Amino acid sequence: MTQQGASRLPEPATPRAMPRHVAIIMDGNGRWAKARGLPRSAGHKAGVDAVRRTVRAAHDMGLEVLTLYSFSSENWARPRAEVAYLFTLLKRFIHKDVAELHAMGVRIRIIGSHEGLGPDIIQLLRQCEELTKDNGGLTLVVAFNYGGRQEIAHAARMLAREVAAGRLSPDEVGVEHISACMYAPDLPEPDLLIRTSNEKRLSNFLLWQAAYAELVFVEDFWPDFDGKLLRAAIEEYAGRERRFGGLVAGKARAARV
Repeated sequence: MTQQGASRLPEPATPRAMPRHVAIIMDGNGRWAKARGLPRSAGHKAGVDAVRRTVRAAHDMGLEVLTLYSFSSENWARPRAEVAYLFTLLKRFIHKDVAELHAMGVRIRIIGSHEGLGPDIIQLLRQCEELTKDNGGLTLVVAFNYGGRQEIAHAARMLAREVAAGRLSPDEVGVEHISACMYAPDLPEPDLLIRTSNEKRLSNFLLWQAAYAELVFVEDFWPDFDGKLLRAAIEEYAGRERRFGGLVAGKARAARV
């Protein structure tokens, strides 16, 4: 098995304009709409506008990787009409925005399961990745039909097959083997994880990769998120000391944005 993307403690912090990888749980679309007497669909539509602002801001700041939690494996439990509308918004975003993102040099990666997705959605997601695969700018990771526990189970199945085939001993299985079986093992683990709407939980998002991420909880609902709030979260991150379980503190990568 390949060891690519093996899990390791992050390198000691060095002065950089940004953390390498920021991940965001985009929460609060429904409550944003309710506070304005609008249907939940209006909140989701406004949330797409916030995605556009945030991706543009991350690109302009020089961020290396931005991961957005767009549709969780648990979201299937929502009303059927709401799920259908979320898929409609996804299709609109792909048709309207991907060409512009490609022109900006953004590379799109999709992580998650294809289970339950229609062939048209799977094809659109693959087309996004294929079109932008050679771009060298911001890597935009879209966690779609994604669940952290499901991803770990996926890795466990891959390793079980290796053991059953005799290519790996059970006693040899280590952290690096599990990391190599994640959906995107070539990407750096998140330095900073942001959640909007003042909720303080991970909600099954990047459970393995976020082991050493700094967490920042923002009071604003996702539809109100923008570059200013992203900068504020990065500035909070930059002021923290990161020990990674050790005794020697390291200043988070400086945010000169």
